[in-house]
Amino acid sequence: MTDPRTAGPAPGAPAGPGAPPAPRPAPPRPDDPPRRPAIRAAWGPGLRGSRADLRAGLVTVLASTVAGLAAGALWAWLAPRVDYRVTETQPVPVVGVPSAEVFMADDGVYVLLLAGLGLVAGVLAWQVRGRRGVPVLVALATGMVGAGVVAWQLGEWLGAGPTEAELAEVGATVTTGVDLAATAALAVGPFVAVLTYLVATALTPDDDLGRPDDGPPRPAQQQFLRPPLPPVPPAVPRRR
Repeated sequence: MTDPRTAGPAPGAPAGPGAPPAPRPAPPRPDDPPRRPAIRAAWGPGLRGSRADLRAGLVTVLASTVAGLAAGALWAWLAPRVDYRVTETQPVPVVGVPSAEVFMADDGVYVLLLAGLGLVAGVLAWQVRGRRGVPVLVALATGMVGAGVVAWQLGEWLGAGPTEAELAEVGATVTTGVDLAATAALAVGPFVAVLTYLVATALTPDDDLGRPDDGPPRPAQQQFLRPPLPPVPPAVPRRR
């Protein structure tokens, strides 16, 4: 049992007259780096609407749309086509009888090309580490829609079918044109591109998607530090 006459003051009680003064907290030095607030936790990566993100989104849309030119040229080149000879009654196949799958293969080739383009676009957009986020994802989907429309129109223009004058010329040989029967195939490119980007996002362990820091925060977003509490002075024995 402790003698109350010799025991020190209780923790948190004011010290006696002979106790040393409590040390004051050291003021911050000028060379100390300021504490940066967690901006990404509040806004999320790519949601601040910076000009760099908007420029990256615009470049993504333009690059994806231009890539549709190559996809349209490949579609017109790879799509199967059949040669017919014009007779007095009707055009007849030059070689054998074409199967029904030939006339449906145009859509299949188009879907494969747009799916491959969407996969490549999603991977390349993810590789731009500093601009990862929602703006690039939206721009990727928009650009792939443009790429699908460009590939569709260019492919049908390059692989156009015979004209009325050619079909009226008996003995002439004509070739079937490239045609997209199912316009729902336009959604394949955006779907694959967005899916690729989202899978890469889900596999990333970082909350900020691995984006580097975008520089110091704005002055209004600075968080001021609360000075630390002074330490509790040691107990001083009472005088008898």
